[in-house]
Amino acid sequence: MPLEPGLKLGAFEIAGLLGKGRMGEVYRARDTKLGREVAIKVLPEHFAAVAEACATKMGLLQRPHSRPYCPSCPYRPFLPS
Repeated sequence: MPLEPGLKLGAFEIAGLLGKGRMGEVYRARDTKLGREVAIKVLPEHFAAVAEACATKMGLLQRPHSRPYCPSCPYRPFLPS
């Protein structure tokens, strides 16, 4: 599902597609709360299910410059507030 420029996902506003491949699509976006550019990766459904299962097993995947975002994901509190 392509994301259109201007679409808002929480505090993030999609600016445009950076690239796509077998592992998903990467979009340039703006974090409107922090005023900075970010990249958002959208996984295909079959990868998203695997990623969620892995994150659950690992106790929530955390990286210094990454924030998971999934509107239907129970880990939504992970988003910057």
